[in-house]
Amino acid sequence: MESLIIILVGILTSVAIYLLLSKNLIRIILGTAILSHAVHLLILTMGGLKTGTVPLLGEEADSYIDALPQALILTAIVISFAVTAFILVLAYRVYQEHGTDRLDELRGSEDEQ
Repeated sequence: MESLIIILVGILTSVAIYLLLSKNLIRIILGTAILSHAVHLLILTMGGLKTGTVPLLGEEADSYIDALPQALILTAIVISFAVTAFILVLAYRVYQEHGTDRLDELRGSEDEQ
């Protein structure tokens, strides 16, 4: 199962890099969101996909699972959602000001500098 998720992480990372190399601002934002999801899956996989119960006092079980990777992923999801929302607002403001979201048009020409 872990090897399947690692292959999925590789596919998501390659799609994210393809989108990050684009000249469209919205595609770059989507690329960063997909890359953050790939990192979340990587952290979950590196933490180990084990079966067991939660480590609570008074429970007798043969195996326990570590809750730290899930807590880190939950925190990372909240942070990446906030950063993505902030970047989307910035992109909308840039589109309002300049009328385009293409990075080569936003850079301007050599004559303007």
